[in-house]
Amino acid sequence: MNPAALAADPAGRLQALLEQRTEANTEFFDAVSEQLARLCHLMAERFARGGRLIAFGRSPSARSDARHVAVEFVHPVIVGKRALPALGFAGEGGDLAAQVELIAGAEDIAIAFGADEAADEGQAVRATALARGRGCLTIAFSPCGAEYEFVPPTRDRYVAQELVETLYHVLWELVHVFFDHRGLLAGRDARRTHDAGASSFLYPFLAEREQQLEPVIDDVRRSALMKAQEIGELRAQTLGENGEALVGAAAALQARFEGGGKLLALGNGGSATDAMDAVADFRSAEGGRARRASIDLTEDASILTAIANDIGTEAIFSRQVIAYGLAGDALLALSTSGNSGNVIEALAEARRRGLLTIAMVGYDGGRVASEGLADHVVITRSEHIPRIQEAQASAYHVLRELVA
Repeated sequence: MNPAALAADPAGRLQALLEQRTEANTEFFDAVSEQLARLCHLMAERFARGGRLIAFGRSPSARSDARHVAVEFVHPVIVGKRALPALGFAGEGGDLAAQVELIAGAEDIAIAFGADEAADEGQAVRATALARGRGCLTIAFSPCGAEYEFVPPTRDRYVAQELVETLYHVLWELVHVFFDHRGLLAGRDARRTHDAGASSFLYPFLAEREQQLEPVIDDVRRSALMKAQEIGELRAQTLGENGEALVGAAAALQARFEGGGKLLALGNGGSATDAMDAVADFRSAEGGRARRASIDLTEDASILTAIANDIGTEAIFSRQVIAYGLAGDALLALSTSGNSGNVIEALAEARRRGLLTIAMVGYDGGRVASEGLADHVVITRSEHIPRIQEAQASAYHVLRELVA
């Protein structure tokens, strides 16, 4: 989107950005839903045999996705979902292929991010080829020689990344369906078929016989489409209902940057990887926008663990705000609940020090919204954490597009 047009009519451009996302979301998931369902089955078989998920990406934005998908599988946020082994490799660990070569095994699943980016320098392609040669199931989001390639139908990097995030969240959510059908996993014996009774319409997966793969595949396909529709609606709510907040936050943030200020960003878990991504976007000059000084408060493991060990986890961000934050700076806080203690402490410290505060939160906004703890609050009204994070990605991407 043209920065000058955004500046002239930010509300109108925000609506155009939403429409762009809605169209791409529908087109993408209509095209890939069945392939996605079959991939969930193959991944479940790999995990059942002891395989791991290995995600990798070299560029700053690809790194955030590799970290994000890994934390989702290792630390499931939905009750009843099992933890699954996953690793995220990024450029700071050296050549991606060299990292994959040391770890990848025949039953593993490899996911490549950013293979089409110039900053990748061909590393993801080489890592994908090596993983596939080892017998890994390989997945990518641009043509790079992977068995499963889901290429978003857009040239907009932000929109493409949002579609990819939804896709790997859906993979994580729906791979678990097949663990409830042991008979559909190679080498596993079927258990007695569940009888969902009168509740079968609520839990369609439970009533299928464990020897019947195709009906379950179709259920998973339809569920993927439902999740895509859900994020489409939630994205519309987030960008529509919070349009004034986003436009106002962008104007205030622009003024801070023009006054020599910098942006600090933070979050926990998947939201930490979103903070990582937001910082990468503001540091980038892509799209003709100015590169902006930004610091990711989740980046340095030494600082995080030192503060957590010596003081406590609630201080891991506020201590960094004390160290780096100056009057004239800004803080972007990402939280799915709006109630995280360390996020609230950081916002309070930022406000005491004269920083502009922007918060993106889920549910009903939590304490951040109810207590007015940030100057600009963007609320994604959902209790489903993956969908909240996906809508928040759209929100901070739009925020970036509204700042020249």
